[in-house]
Amino acid sequence: MSTVRRLIVIVLFEGVDLLDVTGPPEVFALVQRETEDATGYEVVLAAETMAPVTTSAGVRILPDATFEELAVRAIDTLLVPGSVEVDNERRVHALTDPTVVAWVRKLAERTRRVTSVCVGAHILAAAGLLDGKRATTHWSTAEQLAADHPEVEVDADPIFIREGNVWTGAGISACLDLSLALVADDFGETTALRVARQLVMYLKRPSGQSQFSVPLEPVSATRRVEELRHYVTRNIGEQLTAADLAAHAHVSERQLNRIFKAELGMTPSAYIESARVEMARNQLESTDVTLDRIVSTCGFGTTDTLIRAFRRRLGTTPTEYRLRFRVGPVTGISEAWPRAYEVSEV
Repeated sequence: MSTVRRLIVIVLFEGVDLLDVTGPPEVFALVQRETEDATGYEVVLAAETMAPVTTSAGVRILPDATFEELAVRAIDTLLVPGSVEVDNERRVHALTDPTVVAWVRKLAERTRRVTSVCVGAHILAAAGLLDGKRATTHWSTAEQLAADHPEVEVDADPIFIREGNVWTGAGISACLDLSLALVADDFGETTALRVARQLVMYLKRPSGQSQFSVPLEPVSATRRVEELRHYVTRNIGEQLTAADLAAHAHVSERQLNRIFKAELGMTPSAYIESARVEMARNQLESTDVTLDRIVSTCGFGTTDTLIRAFRRRLGTTPTEYRLRFRVGPVTGISEAWPRAYEVSEV
């Protein structure tokens, strides 16, 4: 049995987010304890020099090695955290140091798997490692990432995205989900779930899990759109269409589309679907009702429509979502119901 440990290099620089640096090693350190496999991870904190690095929280961290020392080693996983600044109007802006970007580009050439956590995606993008790829970052800097790097397909919704050997993670605590996904990729789901239990994480979230949900979206600027959003919620079980909303608001469908695009960043139809998915998620997490009942109460019309909406928006199926996120044991449901939808959810 091989005892070679996988080398994980975490990039350090002044102002780096503390949790991005300390969270993943907590996950990796538990792997060897939770498996009989003699292998595991060797985590190395790397910086341009060996001088202490001051994080965004004011905590100082000592590097284990310099970038130059690691440039001659074979790296299993390069993990790039991020850093932000907040202006006087409380707008968040991701920072990229050209020197760090250059070293990340160089180290990536000797790396099997490149990952970023939170706004570290901006560094990967600046290094050209996300060109032509779909990527995520913290929702607060997603627009900046898209504007600065139009060659990157930015998706601010998932908690992490894998594109070949490049993984990008969303904000803050999502670094733990990304780290668990890396563990699952290396050592299997069983080991990852054992680690999750030790971390007192309820469940390991799949990549499709959203960073945020419909009720948490910013309140729109006009009373008319707010009323339409409440109208959607009140009539979610009906076969609502954009035409129905336009008639209710006494505007044309074309004008309604312009209003929704300007204020919510999506079409009326997309908003209706997102609201339905959100309600279905809540029912899957907190109740034992059948999928047929969820289809009816959330207005999906058919089970296939529900499944397609979940795949499109969350990258998973209703059955998988319930099994992962149900709060408490699933009871009162026929044992046949997961199998009844097995074929259509594949």
